[in-house]
Amino acid sequence: MDNPVVVRAQEVCGELGLATLRFNFRGVGASGGVHGGGVAEQDDAAAALDTLAKAIGDGVLAIAGYSFGARIAALLAGRDGRIGGLALIAPPLAMFDFGFLEDRNIPTLILAGTRDEYCPPEDFTHFTAKRPWATAATIDGADHFFFGKLFPLGEAVAAWAKRLPRGAATR
Repeated sequence: MDNPVVVRAQEVCGELGLATLRFNFRGVGASGGVHGGGVAEQDDAAAALDTLAKAIGDGVLAIAGYSFGARIAALLAGRDGRIGGLALIAPPLAMFDFGFLEDRNIPTLILAGTRDEYCPPEDFTHFTAKRPWATAATIDGADHFFFGKLFPLGEAVAAWAKRLPRGAATR
């Protein structure tokens, strides 16, 4: 929740007037519980979306996830029809299978650095080539943590957020 990448994504969405919500998965930081291997974390993200949905009323929901959170966001987007936008920031393609990600006809961003060891450029190119409906963006010289590259990261997320359906919110 306090990771600079997550904070920057939230900041740019907030600056665009979107309602935002950041949270820790169970067992992270001061949150209770223990890591659930990606299954329980989907419940955490769904609960966060429920909370955000109550706060915004009829607005369209969007979800952005960073690293492991990108996997959870992608899994949730595949099962939650309320989601009208998806941003996968530094999806760890070298660690997890993302082959399930299909076109839902929603604004989708897949973003990684060209020096990301968990999302190697060749994996990123192969993955995004199979998903021409998604906007693929790379940040030259950025590693998995986007050290020194938070400004271009924010620009890419803002461009995605501007394409969200009117009245959308993001977590």
